[in-house]
Amino acid sequence: MTISKPAAKPARPYFSSGPCAKPPGWEASKLATESLGRSHRAKIGKSRLQLAIDLMRDVLQVPDTHRIGIVPGSDTGAIEMAMWTMLGARPVTMLAWESFGEGWVTDVNKQLKLNATVLNAPYGEIPDLSAVDFSNDVVFTWNGTTSGARVPNGDWIADDREGLTFNDATSAVFAYDMPWDKLDVTTFSWQKVLGGEGAHGVLILGPRAVERLESYTPAWPLPKVFRLMSKGALAEGVFKGETINTPSMLAVEDVIFALEWAKGVGGLQGLMRRSDANAAALGKIVAERDWLGHLAADEATRSKTSVCLTVEGADEAFIKKFAALLEAEGAAYDIAGYRDAPPGLRIWCGATVDTADIEALGPWLDWAFQETKA
Repeated sequence: MTISKPAAKPARPYFSSGPCAKPPGWEASKLATESLGRSHRAKIGKSRLQLAIDLMRDVLQVPDTHRIGIVPGSDTGAIEMAMWTMLGARPVTMLAWESFGEGWVTDVNKQLKLNATVLNAPYGEIPDLSAVDFSNDVVFTWNGTTSGARVPNGDWIADDREGLTFNDATSAVFAYDMPWDKLDVTTFSWQKVLGGEGAHGVLILGPRAVERLESYTPAWPLPKVFRLMSKGALAEGVFKGETINTPSMLAVEDVIFALEWAKGVGGLQGLMRRSDANAAALGKIVAERDWLGHLAADEATRSKTSVCLTVEGADEAFIKKFAALLEAEGAAYDIAGYRDAPPGLRIWCGATVDTADIEALGPWLDWAFQETKA
C-alpha cells in the first residue's frame, strides 16, 4: 500500500532533545529587556538572577534546606563543578547507561584518577540499582537523554547513606517529581524541559553537600569557574544571583519567561501532566506500528522526555535520510538518535511540546519510512 504525504503537519515541529522546543506562545518580543546592556552585578542584574532562582525553587518545589546556584557551562559545567570540588573524600560508585554517564566515568577515573566502581548497562537498560553501595559517593544520571532509559524513582537511594548522591538530572527535572531529601547534589540546564537557552547550568546543593565542601579540600587544583569556596567558607553569593562569571542576561530573561509559563500551566504537576500526555501519545504511535519499537523496553524505566525508538532494519544511513526527509517537509526537526546511540529515532516529549503535535507526527513517520525504504 502506498502512503500519501500527509496533509496536516505538526504546528510546531520542534522535537529536538536539546535545545528543546520553546514554551507555547514564546516570542522573542515577549522577553523583558530592561536588564540587557546592564552589568549582571548591578541591582537589576542581581535581582533578575535571583528571580530566576526563586522561580526554579517554586516550580521544582525545592526545600529551603537546599541552595540553588546558576553556574557556567550548561549541565556539563554544573556536574563537573560538583565532581571536581566534592569527590575524593570517599570511594566513588559511578552508574552509566548512556553517553553522558560514560563521560562522567571518564572524567572521574582518567582525569581525577579516583578508580571508581562502575556499574554499566547497555543503551535502553539501567544497571542493577540494588547493587549500589551507599557508603560510597554515587554519581548517576536520572534520565539518560541519549538512551531513553531512566531510574524508576528515588526509592533505591538509601536514607541512611554515608556518601553523597550526585544526580545529573538535566532531562528529568520539571518532568519527574524529584525526592530532594535523597539528592545531595542535583544538576541540570535550562535547554531541556524548560525549552530555555544553553550555556548556563544549575547546581542544587543539599546540606550534606555543603558540609562536604566546608570540610574537604580536593588534592587537585581547581579552575576559577569551579570554585565554590572563598576564604575557607562557602561562596554564598553564588546561590544569591552573584554568578562566578558573566551570564547572558538574555538567557536569564528567557528562562524567567519559561518559568512563568510553567507556573501558568500548573507548576510542576502541570509540567508533568503535559510530558506524560506526550509520552503516552508517542507510545500509542509506536504500539500501532510493527516497524517501530522502544529502545527502553521496560516501561518502568522508559524516559517520558527523551524517548528513543528503534526502526526495523535501520542503519545510520537510513535514519539520516529518514530524518532529513521530515526536516525538508517541515514536519519534524532533529529526530535522529544521538550519534553514539544505536541507530534510531529520538523524539522529545517534554512539557514545551504540544500533544497534538506528537499525534500529528504519526502519519509523517509512516510516510518517511515508506519513502526511505523505497
